[in-house]
Amino acid sequence: MTDTQEATGAEAAADKQPSRRSLIGWGGAGLALGAAAAGGAVAMTRVGDSADDAAPAAAETGAAVAFHGANQAGIATPVQDRLHFAAFDVQTDDRAEFVQMLKDWTAAARRMTAGKAVGDGAYGGLAEAPPDDTGEALGLKPSRLTLTIGFGPSLFEKYGDTFGIKDRRPEALADLPQFAGDALDKSRTGGDLCIQACADDPQVAVHAIRNLARIGFGKVSIRWSQLGFGKTSSTTPDAQTPRNLMGFKDGTRNIAGTETDRLKRFVWVGDKDGGKESDWMTGGSYLVARRIRMHIETWDRTSLQEQEDVFGRDKGEGAPVGKAKEHDAPFLKAMKPDAHVRLAHPDSNNGVTILRRGYSFTDGTDGLGRLEAGLFFLAYMRDVRKGFIPLQRRLSASDALNEYIQHVGSAVFAVPPGVRDKDDWWGSTLFSKEA
Repeated sequence: MTDTQEATGAEAAADKQPSRRSLIGWGGAGLALGAAAAGGAVAMTRVGDSADDAAPAAAETGAAVAFHGANQAGIATPVQDRLHFAAFDVQTDDRAEFVQMLKDWTAAARRMTAGKAVGDGAYGGLAEAPPDDTGEALGLKPSRLTLTIGFGPSLFEKYGDTFGIKDRRPEALADLPQFAGDALDKSRTGGDLCIQACADDPQVAVHAIRNLARIGFGKVSIRWSQLGFGKTSSTTPDAQTPRNLMGFKDGTRNIAGTETDRLKRFVWVGDKDGGKESDWMTGGSYLVARRIRMHIETWDRTSLQEQEDVFGRDKGEGAPVGKAKEHDAPFLKAMKPDAHVRLAHPDSNNGVTILRRGYSFTDGTDGLGRLEAGLFFLAYMRDVRKGFIPLQRRLSASDALNEYIQHVGSAVFAVPPGVRDKDDWWGSTLFSKEA
């Protein structure tokens, strides 16, 4: 469960909408999703780079995050409290239809992140047609909603020829190997593309995924999704470090959204990374998503001393072994050889550093009276081959934490750069004719 590691962190105008009649094709049937991006490393109140940006609200609770920017929001953006993550499978082999969906998604995302309804709204239109917006977010503030899109390896494998992107899969978008201890559920693994919706109000995040799914009806379908609460990492300097469901502080040394040098070094793809097939990713990043089940009942019966030995930190202050304060530099040799922090620390992994923004989850019980709970791990990095893969290989081999966790879902995505202005759209660097 690399998410509890300190290792990974050495760290408007809206587009013109289609007519209401044309929107009937957006999915009048609606999509039941169950109960309950693009702006970059900026604070929640930053105004977009373009004067045509959907203007964010003032610096108040529920403010908007700028949609336009060089990098997508939802990566280095201050981490919100709630998550709705969805992986999609593509259902169409029509390139023009898929590209139009990406443009429609962008237009909807631009409005929703500004706190506006999709299209012409949830009411007041033609009685004979489904509303453009599902309506459950009416009256709610933007709640710092960010929407972040990514493309999976399978998109290039299955649709490379028909979409004209066969030779554009970056080498850094590597398939994850089978790690020791993995018990991956295929129904919670993979995906042709993903949307990460983060917000401080869970209804705002669910509303966003629901509406994008409706717009994509017939072109894409949800493969799996995950609700999350209680951020387990922070990208905000000096903020209180969050705790995971095991009760330990998580992400003490995570990269902060203000650390532009570390973001450039470890998170954002550079213009010289990879060959010609990777040029469309400049300013983007790579995302690893892992659903990590915690054996809560076993952990809760474990002594405090053993819990602290497993992590290499004390449970109260979060200080490393032999130190007094959480942010004191750890003395790794003072920890048990299999302590999580010791194995995950950059000094133990040739400097490997990734940015984490995971969430806790609880999905009821497993039918045997045990909580179906754990960590939905999300980590961004400049190259999957140099970030997550070597780190997880080390952890899966000898981390003491493995006795209490199991990786049960997995996916990897290429997250393109941000939407530059009102004329730009998600994936334009990959799919536009000019690109």
